[in-house]
Order: sequence, then structure tokens, then C-alpha cells
Amino acid sequence: MKKILFCGGGSAGHVVPNIALIEELHGYECVYIGTDGIERDICAENGVEFHLCPAPKLVRGKILCNLSIPFRLIKAVKEAGAIMDGIKPDLVFSKGGYACVPAVLAAHKRHIDIITHESDLNPGLATRFISKKCRKVLTSFPSAAAMFPNGVYTGSPIRRNLFSCNKAKALETFGLDFRPTVIVLGGGSGSRAINEAVRKAVPALCKQYNVLHVCGKGNLADSNIYGYKQIEFTGEMGAVYACADAAVSRCGSNTAFELTALKIPALYIPLENSASRGDQIKNAEYFAGIGVAEVLREKLMNEETLRSGITEVLNSAKIKDALSKCAIKSGNDRIRTEVERTIRQRS
Repeated sequence: MKKILFCGGGSAGHVVPNIALIEELHGYECVYIGTDGIERDICAENGVEFHLCPAPKLVRGKILCNLSIPFRLIKAVKEAGAIMDGIKPDLVFSKGGYACVPAVLAAHKRHIDIITHESDLNPGLATRFISKKCRKVLTSFPSAAAMFPNGVYTGSPIRRNLFSCNKAKALETFGLDFRPTVIVLGGGSGSRAINEAVRKAVPALCKQYNVLHVCGKGNLADSNIYGYKQIEFTGEMGAVYACADAAVSRCGSNTAFELTALKIPALYIPLENSASRGDQIKNAEYFAGIGVAEVLREKLMNEETLRSGITEVLNSAKIKDALSKCAIKSGNDRIRTEVERTIRQRS
């Protein structure tokens, strides 16, 4: 049986799409290499064999913190190589982020084929660094593929089970009634700014709507407002999406493609701080540009602008029409085709 080694981590946005692909790749032995971060936990939850390897992370804006990166990277590449020599993969599939770099460099040294997938409209530093070492750079956005000689537009990996949840059952699971429901997603670890603004807006919002708030680990707050439900995190995002008549969310690419494929109107509040490279702003502008979402900049977010933004998105016939005509769907089949073709060409 052919073996595929997956890598990528540091955030759920790098790991969950890999799990979506692993679930699709029947007939292959799929294993994972990553750091002691969220990727380790997600792999454990999904029964995926995991191999631990450290990876140095660039800290934006802090030069002194990055001086040791070359030395730590050399060590990490050696460790990744030792793991690879034991696994002997036929292909390495990278989902990007700093956690993928040691595995990609080790694979390239061993002449193992590498495919990477870039989620964002503006490719990240890791993708740009490893792209020439890859057979193919697959992308979620068509314009991103054009930035690489080996770029191939495939769309975004999306877990198939997100499309199969029953709305009535999902509402019952979360204790919600049949009024319109707004889901709030602040990213894998939650967003303090969004959490605070939502909780100020909830008393007025819940007079008309349910609010299902995925607030991040350790971020629950006391509340007895009818129609307001909080959860820290869930591995059953299909049920959350099934409840949704609209969404308030950061604009990580994977979440945005999921919401669009599921035809859920969205109000995006992209992350834009000194630790961000601005990718979420570009993503949000793209989805607003094709008419399927609105954007609220964080610096303009308060109780009033958030409430009015949610009301606008919920009631926008224009957004609903754009979603009904939008051709964005799961990229799983096209990505699987590229993986299988690459392995077959090597055999």
C-alpha cells in the first residue's frame, strides 16, 4: 500500500483540511508529522498515526526571537528525516504553515515527491519558501495558482460530513428554537474582540434571533439570555453550520470556503494586527467582491455596527442570490486526482 505523509500545523486551519483529505484517500496509508500543537490533538481525535517533530516559528516584528531559527531548523530537518527514513512515504502532502517546513526539506533531500496546498489568496511565507521543492502547488483561489510555475487551482479541501447534518436535529442538540440562528466563529482559539462585541450585542439580537457562539477554549462567560448558546470548541462543525442562517466570523480561508460552499451568508471580521500578514483582509475582500459576504473591519466594530451588520447579512436578498449562483464547492476530488496522478507517475 502506498504511503502519504501529511504535514502542516500551528493552527486548525492547517490541520483540519488535511484530515478532510485523509478521509477521502481510501487505499492509501496516511500518517502525519507535526509539532506538539493542535495538529497532535486533532490527529488523535481522528485516529491518524502521528509523529512528533519540532519546527521553529518566525515571530513577526521580533528580530531577536528569530536569530536562532536557522540552527533550530537544521536540527528539525534532521529529526524529520529520521522519521521519514522509518516511514518511507511515497508522497509528502503539505498544508503549509511553519510546521511543514522541516518535513518538506527532509523529503526534498530524499527525492520524495511533495505536493503543497495553499489556502489563502495571498500565499504565505512557508508556501513561497517551499514552492520550488514541490511537484505541484495546489491552491484554493484561481489567482494564487497563477503565482507559481507549478501552480494548480483545485479549490479548498472540505470535510464531506459538513454537508450532511440535519438542521432540526442540530438545533435540538444545541437547545435552540426555530428562529433564525446566527453562528459566531472567532477562529481556533477564539477572538477576544469578537467575543466582547457579540456579548454586548446579544441582549438585543436574541430578541429576534438565536446566537450560537463558538467562543474558544477558556472563553465561556456567564449568561442566562434566552437564545444565546456558547461552546468553547467542537469537532462537530457540521452541526454548527446546519443551524446557521448567517455567520459572523474571522476570515481564515478554510472557514470562508466552507461557509460559501454551504450557502451561508457571512459577515467577516478579518484579523488585522501586528502578528498577522494581512491574509484575512485579502480573503474577506475577495468573498465580499463576489457578493457572498459583507466585511466589518475590526477597528470599526462595536455593539451597534455588529448588530446592524448581522441584520443586513441575514436579510440581504443580494447575498442570498449570489450564494445560490456561486460555483464554489469542495476541492476534495480535484486534490485527490492530483495526489493520485503524482503517485502514479512516480511508480
